[in-house]
Amino acid sequence: MRNVLLIASLALAAATTLSGCGNSAEPSTASSGAPTVPCKADDFKVTGEFGKAPKVEIPACKPTGELIIKDLVAGTGAEVKTGTTATVNYQLTTFSNKKVLDSSFERGEPFDVENVGQAPVIDGWNEGIVGLKEKGRRLLIVPPAKGYGKGGNGIQPNETLVFVIDGVKVTPAA
Repeated sequence: MRNVLLIASLALAAATTLSGCGNSAEPSTASSGAPTVPCKADDFKVTGEFGKAPKVEIPACKPTGELIIKDLVAGTGAEVKTGTTATVNYQLTTFSNKKVLDSSFERGEPFDVENVGQAPVIDGWNEGIVGLKEKGRRLLIVPPAKGYGKGGNGIQPNETLVFVIDGVKVTPAA
């Protein structure tokens, strides 16, 4: 069911992108060239409170090949460890076109990541949510090698993924 929702939201995002062609208010990078300064966690601006869909501002910098992890809200509850189940809310924004492609916040359905570290999710999540605490909010900047690499699930090849993840609940390993 989640994959169907993901595909539907990606189709909607693609339709929105196509309908806005030629109307972009964003500056062109063709005349100024591609950014050469590597991105740092503090370059990304995230607003909004825990439990609500965030607003993410993608900076004009060059994505790195490293997984970037930044706690936006430290959290006060149990901590995600390898083997635990993390129930999270998340929002995915693509770096290249700054579009929200998926949001459990908008669906009102938190997502369970079972057996963190070995979960059937991208490597960026298996590595990047370890240490997240309940009631915590984390920014993950996932390079292509730890994301979808050659593309897939509606993600373009070599896309850097920007996630804001809220830790809803941590369940110890059985």
